[in-house]
Amino acid sequence: MSHSNTKPAFIAPPNACDSHFHVFGPAGQYGYGTELRYEPPHAPLEDYLELARCLGLTRFVFVQPSAYGRDNRCMLDAMKQMTLPCRGIVDIDEDEPDNVLGNLDALGIRGVRINVRPIMPAQPGFGDTLAPRIRRLAARCSELGWHLDFLLPDWLTVELLPVLRSLRLPFSIAHLGMQKAKNGADAADFQHVLDLARNNDCYLKITGIYRISTAPWFADVGAMVQAALDAVPDRLIWGSDYPHLSFDENSSVDLFNLLGEWVPDAAMRQKILADNPARLYGF
Repeated sequence: MSHSNTKPAFIAPPNACDSHFHVFGPAGQYGYGTELRYEPPHAPLEDYLELARCLGLTRFVFVQPSAYGRDNRCMLDAMKQMTLPCRGIVDIDEDEPDNVLGNLDALGIRGVRINVRPIMPAQPGFGDTLAPRIRRLAARCSELGWHLDFLLPDWLTVELLPVLRSLRLPFSIAHLGMQKAKNGADAADFQHVLDLARNNDCYLKITGIYRISTAPWFADVGAMVQAALDAVPDRLIWGSDYPHLSFDENSSVDLFNLLGEWVPDAAMRQKILADNPARLYGF
């Protein structure tokens, strides 16, 4: 998996954090889950850290990829190798024993991922089937000082708004809620997502923009990012989404440079890359 050799167009602030990336071991080293959405790549930690050095990133949040299901070993093994500050987001059963959660906390785990296939077609009422898991995990996470991290299709983000509004702990939503950029920043559903971040302890991840864009070089996402900057500057975080999986033609350096284009103000980049993630992940 290659990334372009171009250099970053701006200097990352001190303590800049990649809030969303994945690592993968060689085929066969770790067992895959039942739901493979993509061909799992070999994306070892050393390759990722080479990229991170290029970008000037010094804090890291590992996110459990769907390919490994609820077997978090690949990510945990990588976290144990880290010499720089890192945190992790796991995928676990809602009734995982307390001692397991305590061990994960000691390793730097700070959240649980609720991950629904982002291109899943609309199934009205599906949110009702997911709500008990969300509420159970919210209760477990609250006790630990953890948060919930959601990856949901656009329609499900909207369907779950009442549940999300009721949460009494921090949570994050990946890929700007998977709201389609072609609908524009003023689209009602995206405005609902911004309202959620405005009125709750909810962080929006500027990640995976290739998943929501149809325009050349993701130009249609720029207006969404600007609207989010205007609405919730203290609730935005950035992640590379490395190694981009089904979208691996994308360059992490180019995506980082896009953030610089969309957020030309250094103080605002400091919030998105350093201050906001430090608050959410407890760096």
